[in-house]
Amino acid sequence: MTLPARQTLRQRLLESRERFVSSLGSGEAQDALAAHVSGVLATLEPECLGAYWPIRSEFNAGALWRADKVNTSFSLALPFTRREPRQMHYRQWDGREPTLRDECGIASTAGREIVPDVVLVPCVGFTASGYRLGYGGGYFDRWLAAHPHVTAVGVAWSVGEISESEFAPEPHDLPLAAVVTERGVVAS
Repeated sequence: MTLPARQTLRQRLLESRERFVSSLGSGEAQDALAAHVSGVLATLEPECLGAYWPIRSEFNAGALWRADKVNTSFSLALPFTRREPRQMHYRQWDGREPTLRDECGIASTAGREIVPDVVLVPCVGFTASGYRLGYGGGYFDRWLAAHPHVTAVGVAWSVGEISESEFAPEPHDLPLAAVVTERGVVAS
């Protein structure tokens, strides 16, 4: 899939996601996705969970532990991205609203650098076989390639599902262990 084709697909999916999150049923979808993510985490029993702070109508996973919807016997981490060199790592996080911004302007934390055993990965789009389309920066792709032992769970709204024919994985694309939407686990 060419870069312009990925950009066009990404834009279409982001527009669909914005419409979905603005719709009347989005509150119920948020609750359903929270329940499904909680179930997956209960099964995986992470020691350290790499979460993310939501941007652009992403699911707010942080609401899970702030609302006591998930057993937080595990520690938490947030990604921290650097523009040059283009890289990402995780930093220990206390679960409270972050006050720090990384070099890409995304909320993060000043905690020590750590490697989680399970990470939640936001998806703009995804396939039934677990391939993910992100924002195009390659931060998660590079981090996951460097940490193949980590269990990566995609988190997406169901409107982000794309057919296998719409998305041809490239060499840097790695399938996620699972993708969770408000409809349940749809890829694994």
